[in-house]
Amino acid sequence: MNKSEIADVLANSEFFRSLQKNDIADIASICDTLSCQSGDYIFRQGDFGDQLFVVVEGQVFLERSMDVGAHKGKVVLETLGKGRLLGCWSTLLGAPHILMSSAGCKGSTRLLVLKGSQLREKMSQDNALGFNILERLCFLLRDRIQAAYGALEKI
Repeated sequence: MNKSEIADVLANSEFFRSLQKNDIADIASICDTLSCQSGDYIFRQGDFGDQLFVVVEGQVFLERSMDVGAHKGKVVLETLGKGRLLGCWSTLLGAPHILMSSAGCKGSTRLLVLKGSQLREKMSQDNALGFNILERLCFLLRDRIQAAYGALEKI
């Protein structure tokens, strides 16, 4: 994908779509692409994470393994399709962190990949952009935590 195509994906993604065109172009400059096949894992629970991903095509499921006494198993927290974002803690924390879920692919999947540290650098250089993205990350995390609690009740 060229940078113009990447910018189009970002502009149409749930997370980045209301940003200014110049901000989207700037963020597109730090994106790479990743292609995965059905059953591939983008990351696994317990790995160190320092990237964000935007689903270009396909579907990604977020899965959490649990082992709490009699409650053991895996549960799908959420399935994410085109335009959805995953893997955001490194941007907030400014450092790699231990991932709290696994992300696997349902079918052939393409993703945009952003280094959390590079996005954080752009956020710190432009306070308005930084606040806007930080606010979006907070809402995203709230939604993921709610999804996780709902899914864990099924174990």
